[in-house]
Amino acid sequence: MDLICYLHPSWRPLIRPGTVQRRWMDDTPESFAYRCLPLSIANSHGWEVATPCAVEAVWNGGAGTDAVKIQVEGDIDPVTAPVSIFGQGVLTFHLAGLFRTPPGWNLWVGGPPNQPKDGISALSGIVETDWSPFTFTMNWRFTRPHRPVRFEADEAIAFLFPVERAALESFQPKFAPLDSAPELETAFCDWSRSRDAFHQEIQRNPPHVPADKWQKHYYRGVDSMGQSRIEDHRTKLHVKPFAPDSSGWTGILPSAATGCPAGGKAFSPSRETPDPIASQPGEFERLQLELRKRDWILETMEAQRALTTTTAILERRSGLSADEFLSRYYASNRPVILTGEMVDWPALSLWSPEYLAERLGDLPVEYQGARAEDPRFEERMGAHRRHAPFQEFLDQAMSGKRNDVYMTAYNASANGEAMTRLSPDLGRLDRFLVHANGTENGLLWIGPAETFTPPHYDLTNNFIAQIVGRKRLRIAPPSETTKLYNTNHVYSDVPDLEESVDFDRFPRLALLRFYDIDLEPGEILFTPVGWWHQVRALSFSVTATYTDFIWPNNASDTYPYSASVV
Repeated sequence: MDLICYLHPSWRPLIRPGTVQRRWMDDTPESFAYRCLPLSIANSHGWEVATPCAVEAVWNGGAGTDAVKIQVEGDIDPVTAPVSIFGQGVLTFHLAGLFRTPPGWNLWVGGPPNQPKDGISALSGIVETDWSPFTFTMNWRFTRPHRPVRFEADEAIAFLFPVERAALESFQPKFAPLDSAPELETAFCDWSRSRDAFHQEIQRNPPHVPADKWQKHYYRGVDSMGQSRIEDHRTKLHVKPFAPDSSGWTGILPSAATGCPAGGKAFSPSRETPDPIASQPGEFERLQLELRKRDWILETMEAQRALTTTTAILERRSGLSADEFLSRYYASNRPVILTGEMVDWPALSLWSPEYLAERLGDLPVEYQGARAEDPRFEERMGAHRRHAPFQEFLDQAMSGKRNDVYMTAYNASANGEAMTRLSPDLGRLDRFLVHANGTENGLLWIGPAETFTPPHYDLTNNFIAQIVGRKRLRIAPPSETTKLYNTNHVYSDVPDLEESVDFDRFPRLALLRFYDIDLEPGEILFTPVGWWHQVRALSFSVTATYTDFIWPNNASDTYPYSASVV
């Protein structure tokens, strides 16, 4: 069977068969760790991927992407340099290869087996590489803040091997008494007696030769009587290296290029010993040209949409059929405001702050707190999670700093009981939504005037249903992504698209195409996947968002944080 790593012309991953050797195993007395055959087999049970440059990183303990500081030693293509893109203390390495396994086979991807690193732990994942046209990343999560972690040049940062997808689920695990398998019980008892006798003999007459200090039954693949139990017992694995591609790339840096003797581990690229990727002439310029072409296509398409009012304006529509909504808006990735869909919802007239306090009272809820002093509160939502009785949350929200306290969709999973009490006041949107698994209440957002969500895009199509109060939104199509300085996940580097905009720092914003919307109670804004939006409450506001459409809404599955191994 073939395990293929397809290479883009600019990709030069360092991949080699896993090795048995581990420094900590070498350092054990008489290297006794190598006597554990399962340990040694695991070490070489696949292929390891190495980093071409030394990397040092440190985590300050925060949840944002800026909490990890990374320093790369030597020249490396920025496309393949390690990054912090997920937050939560995760360091990400891009694996420059598109792997393909035979039908029905996945790749297990994780850290090098039995190779711990102080202060950081490898994350593991299973990737369906028999069909997936996506690359994936290798991720390590810090375990201690303020502890610098270093990966040396040519050090393994990932390990992978194929696993059959259906095999695990085909097993039926069960317990059974040992005496129900008489032959196995006899063999076990014989081994147990021989082990005890061996240890007693070792104590009486300590051997002088290290190899005589252990029994070796398992290592040799025999029982306590010396009888072989299987024919394909392994004491070593002979994993084949990747065959060279058409350009001759072997996945291993030549020793001459590293400045090390053959088999050496040190590699420090410099201008004299260039990185195998960065040294390719014109590579950076080629990538820049590709990006300019992509931006040109998006810009041209958006300019053509503006040629007619049919697509250039944001429509308000009532009584839309499911078919027209699908063809004109959902499938066309085009926003629309729906009116009249919530006209019979009791919440529209009932949900004042006083009513909500009466209904929910001392019921505990989760919300976002202490946001006002954190300029990146949206990216660090986990750090702002707070809990209190609903009445206390509401008192804080209505009397404190604006935008400091806000109940958002991020808190919805913890507020199911509270929201169930409000469900009789809500209607359903059955023409558009499936309302599966108790999602009929949507995800509620409750807060005072001036609560604010900075510019971002979502990985799903969304309904934003305004129930109480008014909200102002500024939205922009996906074509404007470059103008919004999207360097971090789904967020813009621009903190606010309306107030105190720094055009010197963000000059492309001057060309931004956008729509301004004042969303009134009873109106629903459809925001298609990938559309940028920022949201500001103009008064006390309650909003529900929905994503459980009757049509596919799974674009997040292919979002290019690379079918990650997180």
